[in-house]
Amino acid sequence: MTEQMSRETETYKTRHDSNIAERVIYTVFGLISAVLAFRFIFKLLGANPDNIFVLGVYALTQPIVGIFEGIFSTATINGAETTALLEPATLIAMVVVALIAWFALKITTPRGGNRLNRIEYTKHNKSENTNIQ
Repeated sequence: MTEQMSRETETYKTRHDSNIAERVIYTVFGLISAVLAFRFIFKLLGANPDNIFVLGVYALTQPIVGIFEGIFSTATINGAETTALLEPATLIAMVVVALIAWFALKITTPRGGNRLNRIEYTKHNKSENTNIQ
């Protein structure tokens, strides 16, 4: 009688890679941060506020930035053709949006995040040589 033993191991992640809530949060807050960055750069470089794209960015971000206006004064630099503004309210809005995104991700991500589970299986095979006469 011969006894054989084989061992199989299965390893898998407990975290689902297709977390839809996480994707939505990254997308929404990423877009908000990008538009706020455009606003900051446009103000800093003195972009023409009558341009339709610049006007759209200003109108879109004003509800977010308006909350933080007045905390710090805006620095103005007058050039030959443009007036550049250093607008701290936009920077504060960018930081606050990033903190809200971080908090939202912490809430939606499961605590057990990146654990690996390992399961081992053991099989016993018995083989007998029987001579039938």
